[in-house]
Amino acid sequence: MEKAAFDGNDTCAGPAGNADQGFENHWFCVALCKDGKVVMQDSDIPASFLGMLENSLLAWIDYRTANFETDVRGGAAQLGFSGQLVTALADDPRLLYEDYDTEMGIKLPSIQIRINDHIDVQSYTTVLLLRRNFILTVHPILVDRRFTRLRRYSSTILAKIPLDASGEDKLTMLLMRIIDQNNDRNFEHLRQIEERGDDLNKSLMDPNTPRAELGPQIYNIKHALIKYLNALWETVDVLHDLRYGDANLLTNEPKLLDRMGFLAEDVSRQIGLAEHMSDVLASGLEVLQTIYNNQLQATNNRMALLMTYLTVLGTAVLVPNTLATIFGNSAFAMGPQDIGWYVTMLVASTLIATLLAFWWVKKSGFIPKKMD
Repeated sequence: MEKAAFDGNDTCAGPAGNADQGFENHWFCVALCKDGKVVMQDSDIPASFLGMLENSLLAWIDYRTANFETDVRGGAAQLGFSGQLVTALADDPRLLYEDYDTEMGIKLPSIQIRINDHIDVQSYTTVLLLRRNFILTVHPILVDRRFTRLRRYSSTILAKIPLDASGEDKLTMLLMRIIDQNNDRNFEHLRQIEERGDDLNKSLMDPNTPRAELGPQIYNIKHALIKYLNALWETVDVLHDLRYGDANLLTNEPKLLDRMGFLAEDVSRQIGLAEHMSDVLASGLEVLQTIYNNQLQATNNRMALLMTYLTVLGTAVLVPNTLATIFGNSAFAMGPQDIGWYVTMLVASTLIATLLAFWWVKKSGFIPKKMD
């Protein structure tokens, strides 16, 4: 493709800014001008970027807001996006991709993790709106400074995009870089979950850890992993929609589409790691259940042994007591001279009854073979 000829007067409007200051103002713009220069600007309003957009080959506008649901509509409208596109994305939580030929919208999950007594995973929405020569990203202020590094190096990133590339290629390259940055920040949070899981393994190894605490801890981490996996699957769905280049705004260049496929593979690998960790936690739940079962079985064995001994003792007492009651009747007229054989009978009957009761209980299998 031939390099386009540019009018020397076609330069981007607006003063250059510092990407490191991007979060002092909620709006940030970086643009690749028609003369090959890259300019950056921070602002409190998006209207100041309109001149830059008009005379740029490619631009990225980033907006972080405390009132996401309202400002995503207002900010998009000020930059020329249709209300139909934004409404479709905002009103349908399951809609992650919408293409209207001249404009399109994408929703990516931005994962946040907060750890106090338990681990809390939240997935916030980052909206990407695309037009012919620029991308607008909007994300809640609650999300970590996800694009801080991207803002800082945005001038270098745009400067590396070939000027002679088609508009679709340029837009696709920038889009992939933004998605890759969002994915990288999401992947970092899996390490936090793994660290929490390592703490749980330490608790499992400690025999003094109350078993009543382990169950909720395992559930908390497994629930966090499920929410994390759901967010990654949403990312995979978006990348699958993009990787075939069906949208008119995006490239059909096979090499660039292959790079989009690599992004999907990276997410799939993270999903595999998270699912492996989920399997480990499931094994932990099985181990915990086995521990509970063993403790219950040991308790049952002890109770069975106690009942066995009580049965033997009851039988040992019952037989001589019965004999003593019988021979103590006045009909036998027993006197002091009968004390010898009478005591001998009681002792012998007690021993014989005890032995017979123990033999029968053991033969019947009522005495557990193992206590643990």
